[in-house]
Amino acid sequence: MASPTPENHPAAGTGGMAAGRQPDEPATTELIEIDTSMVALLGAHDESLKALERAHPDVDFMVRGNEITLTGPAVSVRAVKDLIGQLRTVVASGQPLTADAVRHADTMFSGPRRARPADVLTTNILSSRGRSIRPKTLGQKDYVDAIDDDTVVFGIGPAGTGKTYLAVAKAVQALQRKEVNRIVLTRPAVEAGERLGYLPGGLSEKIDPYLRPLYDALHDMLDADSVPKLFEAGTLEVAPLAYMRGRTLNDAFIILDEAQNTTPEQMKMFLTRLGFNSKMVITGDVTQVDLPGRAPSGLKVVRTILQDLDEISFQELTSADVVRHQLVSAIVDAYGRWDAGV
Repeated sequence: MASPTPENHPAAGTGGMAAGRQPDEPATTELIEIDTSMVALLGAHDESLKALERAHPDVDFMVRGNEITLTGPAVSVRAVKDLIGQLRTVVASGQPLTADAVRHADTMFSGPRRARPADVLTTNILSSRGRSIRPKTLGQKDYVDAIDDDTVVFGIGPAGTGKTYLAVAKAVQALQRKEVNRIVLTRPAVEAGERLGYLPGGLSEKIDPYLRPLYDALHDMLDADSVPKLFEAGTLEVAPLAYMRGRTLNDAFIILDEAQNTTPEQMKMFLTRLGFNSKMVITGDVTQVDLPGRAPSGLKVVRTILQDLDEISFQELTSADVVRHQLVSAIVDAYGRWDAGV
């Protein structure tokens, strides 16, 4: 298929010489014929191609028709060629390719584990309203695999890494497969508790805004008409953590969100609600603790207590797993350096 790109498309800003390569450095050339949609591979306005160019400034990219010509150091050209092969597999699976997806794929492919991006980006968790929910980074893939393999999973990482969203997707998947009979979503209402008297309405109305992110995730993944019915039937439950005390949750997929705002006693209380044929996912960011009076966070101490137990997994997500605006990843790293006094 013909590309919407110009007949000759050198890498942006290189003037025909790839940035970072010396004039006397030997170069090699590889020609890649594309048998999938060039538009799908290169992206709207060539955004995916531009992401590749930014990630590999020592390689020249030339697009003509259904061919891409790469010129640069042999090792770099071979790496880009292999990466494009992975991206073609992603496109062939029907997964849309964006500049962020290319950036994450390049990180996976060039990282120390050298994972295959196609294996990550084509993993389908859930299909909803014409789109698929899939992990977008290697850390997210490890996280959803751990949810499949273990009974209790801790997803720990900064904002934007998909901790809660992917956990809800796995819960809906388990419900649809009839692996569980209900989904229970809970959060410690620390902020809401501090300001409860200033919020309008009764208790449920006061708590509802605080639990809104969990409702939003559910509405993304389930038909809007079915959500109220599932709540009425008790198949879905969203409640503050305090409502968990004294219960045993069998045949359930239970998610504790914002777990950094639990005390060690609350964390113990929650974990001991686990019943037969149930699964728990606990998510949180240990850098955003809102507990008053410098109380210790249950999420910070639980790893020391439980790390040696079977069927319990601790999954660390980092700024590399942020799937919001690219600037969010930079913000997370900047705050990390500030916290470390660097």
